[in-house]
Amino acid sequence: MPHLTVMTTEPQLVGREQALISELTDAVADVYGEWARPLVTVRIVALPADRWGVGGQIAVRPAPTVRFELRAGALTRPDGKDVARRLVAGVTNAVAAVLDEELHSSVIVELVPQPDHLVGVGGSLISEP
Repeated sequence: MPHLTVMTTEPQLVGREQALISELTDAVADVYGEWARPLVTVRIVALPADRWGVGGQIAVRPAPTVRFELRAGALTRPDGKDVARRLVAGVTNAVAAVLDEELHSSVIVELVPQPDHLVGVGGSLISEP
């Protein structure tokens, strides 16, 4: 962890995959520190433009969304609100810088805290409650 899943359309993304992965990884490392860089996982899901709808209509310029899964402890520590604010700002800035600055105000970042007792790696829970 952390895992980021970016949802966007092919026309917004094409040719920018590496830049987006790099910028998002940098944004996370800026908040957590360099120790986290090798742990950042970025998945990009790009849909054809006609497969994204808003309000019953195909969206002309849909807002990219980022689901950011992270350990719950990162948000429950004393500076958790500041960590959340910095992560949302950094991820938003990274997405807008790569895909389109005009999208900045509409980028959606969803922080999804994962308690250790509900996350497994290699077939085992990270920790018991």
